[in-house]
Amino acid sequence: MQIDLAGRTALVTGSTQGIGAAIATGLARAGARVAVNGRNADRVGAAVARLMEDVPEAPEPVAVAADVSTDEGTARLLDLLPDVDVLVNNLGIFGAQPALEITDDDWRRYFEVNVLAAVRLTRAYLPGMKDRGFGRVQYIASDSAVAIPAEMIHYGMTKTALLGVSRGFAKAAAGTGVTVNCVMAGPTHTGGVEDFVYQLVDRDLPWDEAQREFMRSHRPQSLLQRLIEPEEIAHMVVYLASEFSSATTGGALRVDGGYVDAILP
Repeated sequence: MQIDLAGRTALVTGSTQGIGAAIATGLARAGARVAVNGRNADRVGAAVARLMEDVPEAPEPVAVAADVSTDEGTARLLDLLPDVDVLVNNLGIFGAQPALEITDDDWRRYFEVNVLAAVRLTRAYLPGMKDRGFGRVQYIASDSAVAIPAEMIHYGMTKTALLGVSRGFAKAAAGTGVTVNCVMAGPTHTGGVEDFVYQLVDRDLPWDEAQREFMRSHRPQSLLQRLIEPEEIAHMVVYLASEFSSATTGGALRVDGGYVDAILP
């Protein structure tokens, strides 16, 4: 399957590292003009430089330093990038916290960053996609959407919300040539996840042992029995961005290593 995204512009929020950076690279390899987004201009610039080095044949990336969890940051992004063909709402925060210690401010912050930022961008870009008769909106959700982790229920709540948001916007785009989907990522190997793992297992363990202990003790349902690599998530996103996925919309597609013990999400 040869995926060709030449002539398409794609925005990946939170794409200076981890899953977002892998998605940006995958879209660029397929020929898309990719907008790299993050809050810090230096980190965005460094990510763009890495992308250009890794995929020199791709169209020149767009650097968008803006905090899209705020109205002001979103307005800045839309000034720089008024239209996109592919919107990947990847931005998200997570962290372990006892359920009864999650404050109102914590709940609000997680909702603002993980859900409302994606809703705001979808609301901004979906009308233009519908007018042009093509568009791909994606939300990076998680196995935590349906298997709420006891150590971070506020995070799980936001990922559950994205499933509803995705299905609802898919209905709003019905019959227009625009598809809207969620990608449910399983436990994935990123720098941030390494920090998270070491919150839950012995910090003195070497990484390979720490990963095995984390999966055994905290994610025993995984059929993969290892952390997923970011590129494996990116493969699904690139497919969903393409013409090949034209009949896939309103769905929650799992790239979770078999973590969720159910046939449907």
